[in-house]
Amino acid sequence: MPVQQMNLFKSPKPQTWTVSEVNSYVRDLLESDHNLQDLWIQGEISNLSRPRSGHIYFTLKDAQSSIKCVMWKNIAARQEIPIREGDAVEAHGNLSVYERSGQYQLYVDFLRPRGEGKLSREFLRLKAQLEKEGLFAPEMKKAIPLWPTRIGIVTSPTGAALQDMLNTIQRRYPLVEVILASASVQGTAAPSQIVNGIQLLNREANVDVILVGRGGGSIEDLWAFNDESVARAIFASRIPVISGVGHETDFTIADFVADLRAPTPTAAAELAVPDQEELRGTTQKFNARLARIMRTTLVEQRWNLENITSRLRRVSPAVAVRTGRQRLDELQNRLERGENLTLWQKRAELDNLTGRLNALNPAAILKRGYAILTREDGTCVRQVAQVMGGNRLNVRVTDGDFGVIVED
Repeated sequence: MPVQQMNLFKSPKPQTWTVSEVNSYVRDLLESDHNLQDLWIQGEISNLSRPRSGHIYFTLKDAQSSIKCVMWKNIAARQEIPIREGDAVEAHGNLSVYERSGQYQLYVDFLRPRGEGKLSREFLRLKAQLEKEGLFAPEMKKAIPLWPTRIGIVTSPTGAALQDMLNTIQRRYPLVEVILASASVQGTAAPSQIVNGIQLLNREANVDVILVGRGGGSIEDLWAFNDESVARAIFASRIPVISGVGHETDFTIADFVADLRAPTPTAAAELAVPDQEELRGTTQKFNARLARIMRTTLVEQRWNLENITSRLRRVSPAVAVRTGRQRLDELQNRLERGENLTLWQKRAELDNLTGRLNALNPAAILKRGYAILTREDGTCVRQVAQVMGGNRLNVRVTDGDFGVIVED
């Protein structure tokens, strides 16, 4: 094997590098170091930039130093937490060099709030414990009232979340009354104040629903709503509780225990009260539907009334009365005709009898020149043998009586 002997007495000629070669060399050095390809760096976000490309550029800094960071568009789209100026975070990624400017930087593939690892483990532990105890069970959830008259809110009196909730309630349903139970929503004193607010509203306020929440923040900022005492106070509340903590991507233990979880405080207020515009539209629809139903009902009932009236007319006693009245008139006419006929017949008979009587009446005979002779004893003389000479007889003629004496 040939061996090259180094000339110890001749100085080596120094190599001249180009800028690109140096940057490339440094990049290879960084990328070949395993420790620098899988590391977490904690710091505060500054110089945040979001160009049209969708990539995110920012600087991580602490009290003494800073480092440039890049998050590519496809990774930023999967990022779960908001990336905001001034947030304290832990960034995972690899170090390399941007050869064009000779600047080394961290290529970030994941961001989490600072201290999230320990807090996340505590969050998962408590979540598993409370879930095992049944605090998250769906059958334990209380129904949210549709038409609340009084709402309790547990939050900071100076936070933007309270104003957002009040503005939303005023816009959607101004008839409701709001009772505020002031509580700190961040820091060591926050859990006990939140618990006291929930218990106070249950004990004295006579509200229909309770809103518990605050605006967004880091996991440390929201940690009061991951406190076990807060979770148990929400579960023990006899009044339905709506949680609205942080942003839509934020989840706390309070969200799991609450009877209803809202993604934001504003959304919690929206879920707590109906929308007056929707109610107005619904009322108009019901009014129109009611008017149609009433018109249809009136037409049907009018038809039913006419049908029943027609049936009543057919079976009404008035028909029988009218028929009986007409029959009475017919019978009365017949009776009158019968009476007239009978009267005429009787009159004819009477006239006939009168004529016959007149024909047999002695007075009529006397008018024809005849006379009636009666003896003193009143017997009528019909034969000559009934009288003797010297008898006194009474002679009746048409205009009176006179006496005679029989001579022969």
